[in-house]
Amino acid sequence: MTSDAIKEHLKQVKYPGFSRDIVSFGLVRSAALTGATAKVSLALTTSDPKIPLHLKTEVEKCLRALPGVQEIIVDVAVTPPKAAAPAAGGAATGTAPKGIRHSVAIASGKGGVGKSTFAVNLACALAQVLTAKGRPGRVGLMDCDIYGPSVPLMMGLSGRPEVEGDGPAAMLIPMEHHGVKVMSMGFLVDDNTPVVWRGPMIMKTVQQFVQNVRWGELDVLLIDLPPGTGDAQLSLVQTLPLDGAVLVTTPQPAATNVARKGGLMFQKVNVPLLGVAENMSYFTDPAGQRHELFGAGGGTALAEKLGTGLLGQVPLVPAIREGGDFGRPLVVGAPDHPAAMVFRTIAETLLARLDPVRATGA
Repeated sequence: MTSDAIKEHLKQVKYPGFSRDIVSFGLVRSAALTGATAKVSLALTTSDPKIPLHLKTEVEKCLRALPGVQEIIVDVAVTPPKAAAPAAGGAATGTAPKGIRHSVAIASGKGGVGKSTFAVNLACALAQVLTAKGRPGRVGLMDCDIYGPSVPLMMGLSGRPEVEGDGPAAMLIPMEHHGVKVMSMGFLVDDNTPVVWRGPMIMKTVQQFVQNVRWGELDVLLIDLPPGTGDAQLSLVQTLPLDGAVLVTTPQPAATNVARKGGLMFQKVNVPLLGVAENMSYFTDPAGQRHELFGAGGGTALAEKLGTGLLGQVPLVPAIREGGDFGRPLVVGAPDHPAAMVFRTIAETLLARLDPVRATGA
């Protein structure tokens, strides 16, 4: 029996509190059958001691059903969730605003891979998942793509945010739509005004978005970063303690090679990688034929190189682009669309990796 066949069998084992299995969650690092001995290796990030014991028991139970298996070895490597650590060159100069439970960067390294579109749909998917858990209004989206802010358009927002108070203590009130609180440079500059800024101005803006916006109580704040590993990225990790980062890439090497550098940057400044999302993975034509226009397997290979997991594969469908153009993201406008279900699955995976105790209701 092959490793893939064993993993297919292990899809019967669900992560506690979720309908998704441990294989699609990326928790199974290896699986093999040698003679009559089945050996499986799991890698978990959790602070709940009950979860590893539960999964070990369930995996053993599942493997016993395989024909010819007489001995079972299940190795479980548990890593506690990492607290945000200092950035390269010094400690973070700021702290997370009171009330924000988790802060997650959405990065790509390379432009043109649909990072902002992914961030918008993920934010809306997180809002839907948390609302279903009785926690509405608990998602924020901070658009730090200073030079090309597209989040307002895709979220169907326009105008200027309200200001509360005066002087240095003044606070911006984020705009809200689709259950997501949003702050973006696009709210603060005219559509016809290009942003031509140097590093210190970028850092000040990032600091203001973190410290001078009244985000309120949030379970997750997503930060949509511009491409690259420059001023905005370094400013963010020096200003806001991050619980992790998600890398967005398309499958081809031209994108994954650059995304890998972005992942290495986060590792260098001790920001955990929560996973890789492969965008525009494939296109399905009207006849049902699947076309991998940008190659195949790039996201999986990138995740393996960086020692993280593949969060999901988002297909290339016109409805995603149309939703962004009209300010109604796919997960909101067509929640039953297969691609919308991919975003919600990624949202559930992200919540489980950020806070497994809360995710399981413990």
